[in-house]
Amino acid sequence: MHLSEEDIRRLARLARLDLPASEIAPVKDKLNAVMALIESLQSVDTASVQPMSHPHDPVLRLRDDLPDEADQREALQAPAPLLQDGLYLVPRVIE
Repeated sequence: MHLSEEDIRRLARLARLDLPASEIAPVKDKLNAVMALIESLQSVDTASVQPMSHPHDPVLRLRDDLPDEADQREALQAPAPLLQDGLYLVPRVIE
């Protein structure tokens, strides 16, 4: 695909970019180079390539899921004015 100067003006308008006339030619050349790279990548046959989720297959270090702090719920809820079944009671805001 080859982009024309009119295509560049249209893209700039769609992207709401104020592209001066002096910038149209360099932008066109750069975008055409990107499009050429994309076309060359699309021409590669990848039918026999297995997809991979990560290039390095990392090994996760797992640890036991054990608590590392003592339960302080009672001490932390002691200053609360109203509690019920371990939950804070607050005034109703929405009716």
